[in-house]
Amino acid sequence: MTFERLVRDQRFASEVATTTVGRLELTRPTSVVTVNANVSSAKTAQLLGAAHARAITENAATLIHAVALPFPGFEGREASEVKPDFAIVAPQTVAGQSWLIMGDAKDYERVRSRVDDARLLKGFLQVALGAEAAASWSKLPADMNVHTHGVLAVPRNAFLQPEALVDALVDHREEVRMRIAERVAEASGTAFKTSTKIDDYVAHLKATFDPASCTTCTLFSFCRNELRTSSDPADLLIELGIAADERPLLAPLLDDPSSETAAPASVHANVRATLTGVAETTGQRRTDPVGLPGNIYVAIAKSDSAALGVHGMSVSRQTARDAAAWSKTVFDDPQSPDTRRRIMRILGGEIERAMAAQEKAKPLAPSPIHIVVPDKPTADILASIADNLAGVELSRLRWARDMEAGREPLTYNGEPAVVPKKLSATERTAVSFLLEEDRARAVILRSPVVDLRSVLASHLVAGGPTVASYRLDYLVEWAETLTKKPADPRKLEDVIESSRSTPGARLTSKQSDDIHTALTGRGRVPGKAGKSSDPNRYKRLVESELEYKQDFFDRAFTVLHSFEDSALLETYRAIEGDAQEVWRRRLNLHASDLVRFGRTYRYWRNNLVPVIESDGTCRTQLLSLSNRQTAHDMAADAGNRFVAFARVISLEPVTLEVRSRRIGEGSRVVLLHNDDAASVEDPSVSVVAQKGSFKFTGLAIGPLSETDIANHYTWTPATQPELVVGDRIVVADFAWYCDLKKNTQLTVARPKADENMAPTPGCTESSYDTAPQAHQWCCKSHEVNEAAWSDQLAKRRARGELNPEAWPPVIDGDAFEVAPKGAPIGNATSEPATTAPDSITIDDLD
Repeated sequence: MTFERLVRDQRFASEVATTTVGRLELTRPTSVVTVNANVSSAKTAQLLGAAHARAITENAATLIHAVALPFPGFEGREASEVKPDFAIVAPQTVAGQSWLIMGDAKDYERVRSRVDDARLLKGFLQVALGAEAAASWSKLPADMNVHTHGVLAVPRNAFLQPEALVDALVDHREEVRMRIAERVAEASGTAFKTSTKIDDYVAHLKATFDPASCTTCTLFSFCRNELRTSSDPADLLIELGIAADERPLLAPLLDDPSSETAAPASVHANVRATLTGVAETTGQRRTDPVGLPGNIYVAIAKSDSAALGVHGMSVSRQTARDAAAWSKTVFDDPQSPDTRRRIMRILGGEIERAMAAQEKAKPLAPSPIHIVVPDKPTADILASIADNLAGVELSRLRWARDMEAGREPLTYNGEPAVVPKKLSATERTAVSFLLEEDRARAVILRSPVVDLRSVLASHLVAGGPTVASYRLDYLVEWAETLTKKPADPRKLEDVIESSRSTPGARLTSKQSDDIHTALTGRGRVPGKAGKSSDPNRYKRLVESELEYKQDFFDRAFTVLHSFEDSALLETYRAIEGDAQEVWRRRLNLHASDLVRFGRTYRYWRNNLVPVIESDGTCRTQLLSLSNRQTAHDMAADAGNRFVAFARVISLEPVTLEVRSRRIGEGSRVVLLHNDDAASVEDPSVSVVAQKGSFKFTGLAIGPLSETDIANHYTWTPATQPELVVGDRIVVADFAWYCDLKKNTQLTVARPKADENMAPTPGCTESSYDTAPQAHQWCCKSHEVNEAAWSDQLAKRRARGELNPEAWPPVIDGDAFEVAPKGAPIGNATSEPATTAPDSITIDDLD
């Protein structure tokens, strides 16, 4: 609601209308008029007529707020109206005609500077519904046409200032028409009498329940209870969200949890854990850094009222001796830029101390450092804050050059700028590290930020719906069944769902509302008096939330310590160490250390392709060697060419029955897993990190030779493994890993580090100054780069090539987080909380 109020502000309404008209390459309007239809269809018709007249006579654009239109196909009948947030009327190039451009305002969060594509799709579908409603309305002015494009107003920064996103609606409108026709057909074939009991009315329907996608439906609990109380054992598989084509494969498991099935290993384990109440282990040994020196453990309580708002943060750092005690910080102003800087200051200090300790322990090749978080949203929020502050700092560098040259600092749109203060060295360390994590998302083996939930999930499979395992507390409770009593899956699921707190960044609705009310107070509502803010209660609630997160961090550590380290642990550490060596050079020389992945140059992104490919191949090969469940899933995948199941038929000679159409006569195979044992974890196998690869010695490698029986092959490995007739093993095509000639060693190519636009080991602080041509693409600092860009923008502005002189308006691809001087900003914590109007549904907001 805070954002929608900003959209209605005269300044931003004019900007949204002008930007939309410009991006559609229409004539520049002489003026922008804003009016309000007050959600009245009669007033909407009146204002559309006036706007049409204004467009054709004055060449003016009109933005109409709170539009109301009859639902398509139901004009004149009793039906809910379509209520777009706004519509824009603009003149056409054809005299006497105008365009109607439908729009909606959506307070969508920007995560890592982007709005999620799925949410944008949903938003534009709502715009398309408004376009269909307008196109079919009899009261639309005769010479007014509904435009083929629509507009979404979404926040462009943390201050909730609106930005217009324009997109074609042809496909969206086609889908809307199809959906409306479907609903009308369904309704016409259904008759429901109010006297009929709803249970009887839906009893004949076949369950299409999905625990992942049905949660927003008002009948979710009802449908789940129907499945829980069903007498058909197979309904358990529907309750768990098992895909329909996999359910027949799992039928034997419902009768006997010890049965083997042809289902994917991870799905089989999920169902068996549900039936037994005990988590299933994957066989994976530890390759994660949790518990090693150099880790910073971070938990945050995010504010739901602001994309980058944070109520509080807990931090602990792992030293060579032990993890330090948790340190809690509660922020009185969750949304302010000062709070974001303070978060980076706290993290930056911990990172600097961790770096110093690692450099002291190994001066020539420091071990990597990691930020460990409880879930992915925590990492997203921290990276988004870093991106926000990096953009502010880059803008400051440009404005510093403007002031040095005697120019007034201006935003991209030509408005007077508020010059922010400089990032401190400690703040910049945290910002740079988190942007390194943002760029590292493209390469899976990188781990500057470690998701604790994902680490735990790599070692075990919980029972219950798979979607429930995306909460760390749920996964920890299941992990503890390995050493404690079995769990009741349904009871545990209900307990976690009803928990007041969460282990991750986002809060439950109840906790979020209570914290927000304690911070801002509550406005008066009918039947209830207002309530003032309560800072002490706010602090208690936030600290309680943080303590819940700390507890599950500590319990997860305890569970992880029960798993053995993998022989590949140092292999994974070496990969991250290579990458962080490059990052340290970036940070020290201020060279491209404030660049998020979305702002990398095209040349840089193109050069990342081989880096991403080598990373993906290395990851898959290492997982096949170390993770039994992954190897089993690969072997069961009919589309996989390299990994297969085999059964030991005899020992003298070793004869295998290989279940593969691609691995056979002449193939050299390597033994990956024998039942639950990974060959690479055998003490006789050694792993050596070489410059370009990881070398494994001691694995069983040898060629296959045909026998008289189909799919039976004799195998002569150079290193004889311990096998028993009847063993079910997993083998892989040796050629997939490497082309070594001997059968005694195997290598996995070491992934390339991202050294694009990065200082080389020989670069120094003076390298660019002494040889700018030779060093412009490696160690050129942000200070130099932004100063040059500032001069270029000044020349373009002098030629009238930038906003507001340019038409159509120039799009700011960076969209940095800097508010113009005097612009209104949104702050949901500046006023007491109010109850949402009864007319507002979740679909209206989303």
